[in-house]
Amino acid sequence: MEKKEKLTFEQAAARIDEIVRLLEKGDAPLDKSLALFEEGAKLIKTCGKMLDTAEQKVVRLQKSANGEPEELEFDGNE
Repeated sequence: MEKKEKLTFEQAAARIDEIVRLLEKGDAPLDKSLALFEEGAKLIKTCGKMLDTAEQKVVRLQKSANGEPEELEFDGNE
């Protein structure tokens, strides 16, 4: 995978799955296994950041006093 390529969440998750399958096979040399592990760890961190960003964008809708939809910030405690 090229490092300059911007992955979507779904692409990153698919690559993590692929890395897990490769590591579980156990037939890769140690240096290759370490490189895969490091790549996976970076992708997991990237996915976590993407999820945090998405969570911050989530808003809750409720009816206002006049019956129109009103956006409220998501506080995560509901």
